Amino acid sequence: MASRRPAKDQPASFGWTPENKAWCDAQMKKYPEGRQASCVIPFLWRGQKQEGWCSIPMMETIARQLEMPYIRVYEVATFYTMFNLAPAGEFYVQVCGTTPCMLRGSDGLRETCKKVIGEEGHVSADGKFSWLEVECLGACANAPMVQISTKHGDHYYEDLTPEILEDLLAKLARGEEVKIGTQHPNRHTSDPEGDNTSLTDPSLYDGSYAQPLKEIPNSAPKEPAE
Repeated sequence: MASRRPAKDQPASFGWTPENKAWCDAQMKKYPEGRQASCVIPFLWRGQKQEGWCSIPMMETIARQLEMPYIRVYEVATFYTMFNLAPAGEFYVQVCGTTPCMLRGSDGLRETCKKVIGEEGHVSADGKFSWLEVECLGACANAPMVQISTKHGDHYYEDLTPEILEDLLAKLARGEEVKIGTQHPNRHTSDPEGDNTSLTDPSLYDGSYAQPLKEIPNSAPKEPAE
C-alpha cells in the first residue's frame, strides 16, 4: 500500500502548463457558481499527469483555484491511493496482488520489480521507474498483470511471467515500443487460449434459435361469485 504521507522534499512552487490551465478553466464552467470544488479530483488527476505526483504546492494551487480550504484538497489527495504523494518514475508500474493475480504468479512479478527497479515506492537511480503493489485492477481473466502509467497514458500488460516482465521493462528503459495488453502469443484480448469453445452455434446469432412466445394464460384472480 502506498504511503499516504506527503514526501518530505517538496518543490518550491507549482504551475499549470498553458494547455492544462485552459483545460481546468473549461472544467470549472461545467458547474454552477459556488460548486467548483467538484473539480478537485479531476484537477488532482490532471496535475498528477503533468508532474507525475501530487505535491503540496499543487494542492495549494488547486485550493486557490477552486476557492476551497487547502485542508479539503489535502484530505482528498491523501485518501485516494490513486494519487502519488511522492515523485514517481517516468514509468510507474502497478503490480496487481489481489487473489487471481496472486494465484497466477504475481509474487514473481513483484520480485522482478525489486530486482530491476529496487524497493517498492522508490524511484530508480536513472529516474525511469518506480513500482507499487496495488489491489485489483480488473483484468482477472488475464492474470497476472501490471498497469504501467506515464504522462501520456495508462496501459495494461497481461498474461505476464517474471521473464516477460523483465524483458518488457528492459525495452521501456531503452526507449523501445512494447506490445500493450496480453503478452500471450495465442490469446486475443480476454478470449480463451486457442479457439472459442462456447456460444459458437450460428443459430444464436441468426435469429433461428429464438422461439415464438406462447400466450400466457390470464392468472389474475377471478371475481368471487355473488
